[in-house]
Amino acid sequence: MAQRKSSARKKGARKRPAAKRGKLAPRKEARGPAAADIALGLHDAEISAMTALVEQAGGAAIGAYREPLSGRSLLLAAVPLAAVQPTPFQRDLSPTHARRLADRIDETGAFLDPLIAVRGESGFWTPNGRHRLAAAKFLGLRQITALISPDESLAYRILALNTEKAHNLKDRSLEVVRMARSLASREGKAKESQFTAEFQAPELLTLGLVYEKNLRFGGGAYSPLLKKVDRWSDAPLSASLRERAGYAARIEEIDGAVKRIVAQLHKRGFKSPYLRNYVVARINPVRFHKMKKGDTKPAMPIAAALTRMAAAAKKFNIDSVRTSDLAMVAAGAEAQE
Repeated sequence: MAQRKSSARKKGARKRPAAKRGKLAPRKEARGPAAADIALGLHDAEISAMTALVEQAGGAAIGAYREPLSGRSLLLAAVPLAAVQPTPFQRDLSPTHARRLADRIDETGAFLDPLIAVRGESGFWTPNGRHRLAAAKFLGLRQITALISPDESLAYRILALNTEKAHNLKDRSLEVVRMARSLASREGKAKESQFTAEFQAPELLTLGLVYEKNLRFGGGAYSPLLKKVDRWSDAPLSASLRERAGYAARIEEIDGAVKRIVAQLHKRGFKSPYLRNYVVARINPVRFHKMKKGDTKPAMPIAAALTRMAAAAKKFNIDSVRTSDLAMVAAGAEAQE
């Protein structure tokens, strides 16, 4: 009877509709300029200064238009390679990647992607074309095509567009802290909290200061802590960077203690590549704190968290470490990857 009732329920039960895959629904209202308003003349008032700058540098203006979202003016130009430099806060150049890119461009027989450029301190800055610029130099090009924007602040907002192939944590952190220093010298009274879109996350500033002193720093182990306690500052950028330098120094001290603990664990036969993550997680004072959706308050002040973390590192009990615990940490790390 029980089996019949069960089968009857199955026959009479309505089938749930299959879950629809997420779709990008088009926006109802149209945005941006109409086709007739896109094209701009090279001597248009909005673009003439950029045209003159290109010609002074020994380049040639090709065309101008309004970009299709905000309608801001852009100039397409050929610019001598010597007139273009990467922004000083960009991630470091990878010669291997630049050489590989140059080889692929040479195989294709065409250099198709223009750089994005803005006016720099001398000539032009490219905020996102460091490796293409290096590849062009390796290939011996005389000129390179560039989309030049009169909006110089674009150089500080371009990091938000790096979503297709995101930088690793070290590159992102170094780029953000270099950007912050550049903005601090350029806009000394501006608050750190005014640049949330440019910097993306407050912990990147703190981690960047640590990476500057130690490129081999394992920032990924400390990121879970900082995401819960590091928040934007309303102080001027120069002041907030000094304060963050203090936090970075404390993290360096904590990491030194963590390394000593890891060395002791190695002597006891523990060889897991996740030992550092395990130790940092054990001394993290907010590891069990769950952030609620929309909650912007820190789990505790960052200074207090670092104080408790340093104290926990000093009292760390080597005898309490179990191989099974390390296996759980490894599983969690692989799931995040």
